[in-house]
Amino acid sequence: MTEAILLVGGQGTRLRPVTVNTPKPMVHTAGVPFLAHQIARAAAAGVTHIVMATCYLAEVFEPYFGDGSAFGVHLEYVVEDEPLGTGGAIRNAAQLLTGGPDSPVLVFNGDILTGLDIAGLVESHKAADADVSLHLVRVDDPRAFGLVPTDARGRVLAFTEKPQTPEEIITDQINAGCYVFRRSVIDTIPAGRSVSVERETFPGLLASGATLHGVTENTYWMDLGKPEAIIQASADLVRGVVPSPAVPGRRGESLVLPGAHVAAGAKLSGGTVVGAGARIEAGAVVQGSIVLADAVVGPDAQVSASLIGAGASVGARTVLDATVIGDGAEVGADNELRAGARIWCGARLPDAAIRFSPDA
Repeated sequence: MTEAILLVGGQGTRLRPVTVNTPKPMVHTAGVPFLAHQIARAAAAGVTHIVMATCYLAEVFEPYFGDGSAFGVHLEYVVEDEPLGTGGAIRNAAQLLTGGPDSPVLVFNGDILTGLDIAGLVESHKAADADVSLHLVRVDDPRAFGLVPTDARGRVLAFTEKPQTPEEIITDQINAGCYVFRRSVIDTIPAGRSVSVERETFPGLLASGATLHGVTENTYWMDLGKPEAIIQASADLVRGVVPSPAVPGRRGESLVLPGAHVAAGAKLSGGTVVGAGARIEAGAVVQGSIVLADAVVGPDAQVSASLIGAGASVGARTVLDATVIGDGAEVGADNELRAGARIWCGARLPDAAIRFSPDA
């Protein structure tokens, strides 16, 4: 049996207005809450018991996932009254683990989509007899991440969290946010306060002589910290670029959920998702986008790489490119929104109110 802790307590402030009413891990991605993909992949890799560490909008998780039986796992929930950081959340959730002191505990974040071989990471951890194993990926620009250099055997040599100078960039390997802990190591994390595993726990373990093992696997990896990342991840799941047992339909250019209506003459492509009860009117072109439940895309509208919130509406002939429309917002006809524009939940934008100017 493999147990896991799933960290889902973050507020997702960089994603607003997407996360005003919905915690980041519950944002629908390829037709289901993002967590459904993570739980399904973990179950497929042999994980049988998951403790979900919640904080922000904690009340929304259990009504959807229940005891986890629909996903083939046993799910339990721990709520943080105050944010405890990654390390504090792991320590707090560990109270519900049942394994012995040497048991491996998978720890993963609720905002990262990856094609990681989860079972392979656990087996590598056991083979290395490590105290903690970390999934590492290589990126072209590591400045926004935690750097983790390793030796030829995979032993971690240092941690540099978000380097500030060129001299600090000593590797292109970054912490990919998925770990395997020896159960007894989790018990050494201080309880009852905020702790960062990146800045406190891992460097402290390394200094104490613990064995930290890095597994570099160059697979699909995306941090869903920004709207454009969620939109891209959803499209990649729909098109089968990264596999997930939780996608509710065939892989392809679009995914239309039951109850949605796509008018004759509308065109969907690029991994677009149309949620239950949503309507795509005649002549509309929607490419690589997320249209959530009960939203409406008007006739002859053009939507690309955008997210349209639940119950929102987009008027006729309006153009959206790399734009987020919050839940319940109304964008009138003949508008043009591009380059990361965001319309807040419930906002009203009149007809022809905004035209994009590349020189502005």
